Amino acid sequence: MNDLRELLKNSTTIAVVGLSDKPERDSYGIAGVLQKSGYTIIPVNPNIDEALGEKSYPDLESIPSDFDIVNVFRKPGDVPPVIDQALETKAHTIWLQTGITVDDAIARKVEQAGKRLVQDACIGVAVRTLL
Repeated sequence: MNDLRELLKNSTTIAVVGLSDKPERDSYGIAGVLQKSGYTIIPVNPNIDEALGEKSYPDLESIPSDFDIVNVFRKPGDVPPVIDQALETKAHTIWLQTGITVDDAIARKVEQAGKRLVQDACIGVAVRTLL
């Protein structure tokens, strides 16, 4: 728990892959919690122009600035290409939301790249309970 607390305290910008512009979606609500908690969010979704007042990008490679965490709201089958893109960024952590997937091969790949993987956990809950 303490390392997650430190991770969240030392992060400022979160790219949210799969962020929806629909308020009823979990990704929208959780990204809103992140924003209200002081994080800068970067929506990553090729199907929208913006979410929560922030410009959306079609993929991680298109984001012109650095970010600390890649938070993923995608179906399990869509996760591997997101992992590959995330490993090419300066982000230190890849966070797979609750129910997305738990995959030992992905965990090894991320670890071998020198990054951290958080699996099957809600970043919104972590922010509210740890900070």
